[in-house]
Amino acid sequence: MPDDSAAPVRAGVPEHGRVPKYYAVKTHIAALLPDLREGELLPTERELALRFDAARETVRQALRELVLEGRLRRSGRGTAVAGPKLEQPLSLGSYTEGVRRQGRVPGRSLIGLDRHPAPARLAGELGLERGDPVWHLERVLRADDERVGLESTYVAVERVPRLESDFDPDSSFYSYLHERLGIGFGDADERLETVLATPREALLIGTPPGLPMLLIHRLSRDLDGRPLERVRSLYRGDRFSFTTRLTGWR
Repeated sequence: MPDDSAAPVRAGVPEHGRVPKYYAVKTHIAALLPDLREGELLPTERELALRFDAARETVRQALRELVLEGRLRRSGRGTAVAGPKLEQPLSLGSYTEGVRRQGRVPGRSLIGLDRHPAPARLAGELGLERGDPVWHLERVLRADDERVGLESTYVAVERVPRLESDFDPDSSFYSYLHERLGIGFGDADERLETVLATPREALLIGTPPGLPMLLIHRLSRDLDGRPLERVRSLYRGDRFSFTTRLTGWR
């Protein structure tokens, strides 16, 4: 029977390759996590370096990767075990609904609600003339008071003329459209990509600029097929994963 004792360390490393020291340390640290509770602190970098006979910079690199993967998080007192990632379905639903389904409390913090003339490209996407007024609603997304993303919504002023006075920016925009204005969503085009946050975005979300982000572009239409909203949603890659259901075809 082959010896698979090194399998966890060698995962992802070519058989003829040499296992990097930081990767071996990362694997050893990861093996500690199942026995720790969410929020529990790891030993200090110095203690980990002594335990695994490694330089402190090697330990830091291992910890950085585990933080980027969302398995650990930085706290004021050190490095702690992170909770499970939020799973957001790739469907025509609101962020609020997705977070609530996982037993978390959704929230949003308003960055700005501005009215300005639509540039040519945005006007074309929303079925408007260039220069027609649009709202730009920008909010930080929260889950249990943790900042997890940034959302920018563009919608024609003619569709929601009283947005500035009637809408609670901490609530679901979808619920506002449906319950207050009787506007239903028909379908949407959506594109998902990975990006790095800009310095401004990282500051608003509260993350390092080098943290990978998941960016979703969405163009939604109402039940009559008319363009309704253009949304740019930026989610922390260490706190979010996205799911969808695929069906076969005949």
